[in-house]
Amino acid sequence: MTTPRSELLAGIKAELPIALGVMPSGLIYGVLALAAGIPPAVAQAMSAIVFAGSAQLIGVQLIGAGTVTAVLWFTTAIVNLRHMLYSASLAPHVRTLPARWRWLLAYLLTDEAYAMTILHYQDTQTAATHKHWYFLGAGITLWTCWQSSTAVGIFLGAQVPASWSLDFTLALTFLGLITPSLAKRPHLAAAIAAGLVAVLTNAWPYKLGLMAAALTGILIGMWVEVRA
Repeated sequence: MTTPRSELLAGIKAELPIALGVMPSGLIYGVLALAAGIPPAVAQAMSAIVFAGSAQLIGVQLIGAGTVTAVLWFTTAIVNLRHMLYSASLAPHVRTLPARWRWLLAYLLTDEAYAMTILHYQDTQTAATHKHWYFLGAGITLWTCWQSSTAVGIFLGAQVPASWSLDFTLALTFLGLITPSLAKRPHLAAAIAAGLVAVLTNAWPYKLGLMAAALTGILIGMWVEVRA
């Protein structure tokens, strides 16, 4: 039998290694935000309100380049469209929760929190009664690490040598996220197809290649599953 406390602690424990790997990206965001001319308080507020690492990293670079507002909004919206896929995947598991829970969990939904939570929801050996507490634990852990690493980047990040290449840790984090889910052929086919399309469309404007890769991965994964 599970309890809200045990599920919360399990979510924190599962998310903590990944969250620590995300912290260098938060530090980089803080440095880029200051370089783009964003005041420290506004940069920190962006992490609390937007709370979307990839959108924030792209956004501050566009702001620093003097991009018009419409393009900034459009680009960050395209990058974050993947959260619609996450939401559709989690909806069957959280639809019976009170509205206050759904709003809170929607705010805490990130790539890293989703990766851990959906695997937990799919674990049929664990009762589903308190699994939303696992979701909460994973989300709060990632949120805390992101806010703290942003603060470090804002106030201390300029002292970190560029030779450390901390931006590469973001790619390593995503590789670590998808690896556990590649045990089945449809998942593996979807990952390979999406990766190839992402590389081929890397030069597309406004990060449209990201959505093309995501849609390709979905279609290929569904096709392989149907054939199987």
